[in-house]
Parts: sequence; C-alpha cells; structure tokens
Amino acid sequence: MAALRATGAETTTRSRRDALLDTAARLVATGPVEAVTMESVATAAGVSRPLLYKHFANRHELLAALYERESAMLHRELSAAVGGCEHLEDMFRALVEGALAAQASRSATFATLAAQGGRPSGQRGMQRRRDARTVAFFVRRAVAELGIPEGPATAGVRIALGSISVVLDQWRRRPTPEAAAELADAYVTMAIGGLRSLR
Repeated sequence: MAALRATGAETTTRSRRDALLDTAARLVATGPVEAVTMESVATAAGVSRPLLYKHFANRHELLAALYERESAMLHRELSAAVGGCEHLEDMFRALVEGALAAQASRSATFATLAAQGGRPSGQRGMQRRRDARTVAFFVRRAVAELGIPEGPATAGVRIALGSISVVLDQWRRRPTPEAAAELADAYVTMAIGGLRSLR
C-alpha cells in the first residue's frame, strides 16, 4: 500500500513538473527569454514560487530541464518515424521531413535556450550517443538492403546524416513549405544515390 502511495506521489510530481515545463516553453516561444524568470513561470502556471523551487533550484536549472525535455521529445518523434519505415529511402525521407518540420515549429525555442545557456553540459554527450545509434541503425539497413560493405556504408551514412544540417540551413534562407519539399526530395535523392554508388 505504501508503495502504491509513493508511485502515485511520483506520478503527481512528474505531472506537475511537466506542467511547469509546458508553461516555461510557452513563455520562451512567445516572448524574450529574459522574461522567463522563476516568478514569471510561477505566475503563468498559477502556482507559488516556493512550489516552483521544489522542482527547479533556479532559472538555469529550469531552462536546462526544458532544453533536455524538448530534445528528448524530438529524438523520440524522429526515431518513431524512422523506425516505422521498411526501406532505407523511406527512412531518409522520414528523418529529413521530421527535421524540417521540427525546424519550422521548434527552432526558435532551441536557439533561444541554447543562447541562454539552457543546454545542459551533459547534453552533448547524450546527443553523440543518440547520433551513434542512429548511424548504426541506418548502416545496418544500408548493408542489408543495398549490399554495401559495412565500412563504406558507415562512411556514406555519416556523410548523409551530417548533411541534414546543410538542408536545415538552406531551409532557413527560404522557410516555406515548397522549399522544404524541394530540399527533402534533393536530400533523399542524393543520400540514396550516393549510397547506391558505393556498391
């Protein structure tokens, strides 16, 4: 019985913490990040400052937790989209389209949080591990589907995945749905064509 009460309390704590992070995310998305203070988040969430401090020691910790949560959510969304694909070409398309959609909807939040030191110090290491798993997943599919030896497949996949940042940079110069569609098509054509040439 005590274990059930503890689990219920933990769930309530997580729900409240997520609600506070939701409030902070809305404030980051709608105004200057300097306005996102412990007091403004507490006021917008309709809670007391002491309650907010029970979950986050200070503003930096709050922004770091928000960055980490948003990053993890994006990773889960992209992983689910890619993991649901049967073919390598579809995997590349799901990845680039998901990255472009995230750029359109979340780039301001990520840029703002990173500029304010909201990116946790451990986030880079975590992102490197996620990237390594993504590369390995794509390499296994390239080897199985295209018959490419693992060494060249690894090099080709790393180059293809690294090119996502170039695609996003190009989209920022012309942030329209039409540009996103053109860039996604070009990216998938080049990624698949490049890997096929390694056979």
